[in-house]
Amino acid sequence: MKRNNLFLLLSLSALLAFGGCGDKKDGPQRPDDLVQPVDSTDVTTPDPSDAQTPEPEDNKPSEQPPQEGMVHSSLTNEWIDEEVANARPIAVMFPTDRGSQPQYGIGLAGVLYECMEEGEMSRQMGIIEDWQDLEQIGNIRSCRDYYAYWSMEWDSFLVHWGGPFYLVDVVNRSDVNNLSACSVGTSDLMAPAVGSDAFYRSDPANPSIHNGYTNGAKLASAIQKLNYETEHRAQYWNPDHFNFAPMAEINTLEDAKGSFTATEVDLSKIFTTTKSSFEYDEETGTYLKYLYGSPQVDQLTGEQLAFTNIIVQDTYWEYRPDNKYLIFQVHDSGRTGYYFTQGRGIKITWEKKDDYSPTRYYDMDGNEIEINTGHTFIAIAQAGREPIYK
Repeated sequence: MKRNNLFLLLSLSALLAFGGCGDKKDGPQRPDDLVQPVDSTDVTTPDPSDAQTPEPEDNKPSEQPPQEGMVHSSLTNEWIDEEVANARPIAVMFPTDRGSQPQYGIGLAGVLYECMEEGEMSRQMGIIEDWQDLEQIGNIRSCRDYYAYWSMEWDSFLVHWGGPFYLVDVVNRSDVNNLSACSVGTSDLMAPAVGSDAFYRSDPANPSIHNGYTNGAKLASAIQKLNYETEHRAQYWNPDHFNFAPMAEINTLEDAKGSFTATEVDLSKIFTTTKSSFEYDEETGTYLKYLYGSPQVDQLTGEQLAFTNIIVQDTYWEYRPDNKYLIFQVHDSGRTGYYFTQGRGIKITWEKKDDYSPTRYYDMDGNEIEINTGHTFIAIAQAGREPIYK
C-alpha cells in the first residue's frame, strides 16, 4: 500500500471403543477360539493393595474439547463455549496514564495492543471475548483511527470515549459498529455519540478523564438498541487469525533459526513514558506485564497482566499535518518485528493486506510462525524504536 493510504489503510467409553477396534490379524473369532469356562477354585483373587492406577502417558493437554459444545478461541486457542466463540468481541480503549491505573477487565483481553499517541503517551486496546457478564469495564478513553483498523481484524464492537476529528470518517462507516460515550471530532466535523447510554461516570460530579466506565449489561442493551449484529459477520470474520501451535506441542523457539534468550523484554525505548516491560515467569510460562516499573494489575481480578506471547511490530509512521497527531501505516508487508515466548525470541516479518484481513507473522525464512496457546500482547513500535531483551 502506498504511504498516502496510511490509515485508510481445542471418555472412557471412547477409549474403550478405540481399544475394541484394534487390529485382529487372525480375523473373526471362531467358536473354538472362544475362552473356555474356568473353575472358580482355580482363580486367585487379587490383593486390592496390589492394584495400581494407570498413569497417563504424559501431561500434555488434549486436543479434544473437555466437554461438548466447546471450541478453540480464535484469540487464545483456549477452550471456550461455542456461543462465546460465535459472538463478536469488544475492543476497548484503555489509557496507560499513571492516574488511570489500575483498570477493570483489561486482564481478560485475549489480545492487548499498545501503541503511541500524541505527547509520547501510549494507549492500549483490549480485545475481550466473554464480556457480557462483566460488572465493570474501564476506565475508558478516546480512540484513534489506527486502533479502529486493528479492531476490525476481530470483527469487534469498538468501545471508546470519543476521539479526534480524523476518526469521524472511520466510525461513520456502516460496517464499523462503534459505541462511544461522547461525540467524535469537533463542531466542524463530528460523529454522534452512538450508544452513549452504555457508559457512566464512577463520580458524576467529577467528570475527570479517568472515571469513565461501562459494563457487560449496558453494552448488550445498547448493542440491541442499535440493531448491531451480535454474532460474527461472515463477510468480515476470519476465525483462523493466528497460526497456533498444537496445545500438546509448545513452540519453545529452542530450535528456531536465530533464536535468542529473552526472559526480560523492555519496551521503554518504544513506549518512552509508560516504559512497558515484561519478566518471564518460568513456572507459568508467561510474561508478567509492568507499567512505570510496577505490576500492571486488573482491578477486576486483582491479578497482574500475563501473556504467553509478545509480538513487536516495526511500523511506518508520520506526523499528521498539524504535527501533533500520529499516523501509522496499518496495511503493510515485509516490515520486521519480534516474537517472544517461553523465555526466547526471534526476528519476524509481518503483513496486513486490508481492513478485515488478520495480521500475519512470518519467520525470516518466510514461514508463518506458530504462536502458543494463551494471551498475546502486540506492541506497535514506531520505526526506529527497538525493544531491549536479555
